[in-house]
Amino acid sequence: MAANQASQAATRRRRQLWAGVLALVGLVLLIIGLTVADGVAAWVEVVVAILLLVTSYIVQHLARRETVYQPDERR
Repeated sequence: MAANQASQAATRRRRQLWAGVLALVGLVLLIIGLTVADGVAAWVEVVVAILLLVTSYIVQHLARRETVYQPDERR
């Protein structure tokens, strides 16, 4: 059972890492899209940034859900 818990913890950490990377890239694109870029490129960057931020939130939510909603005997 310990190996299974270690695997789940590693999966959770990996998902949280990816969520952080997606959020960071999304924020950078959002800043560039709102300040530097202009025209169609700016709108494309802002839309992609918003999609990355939403994806980051979903991945982070999935990682947290596995932790919060475990049965008591697995905590």
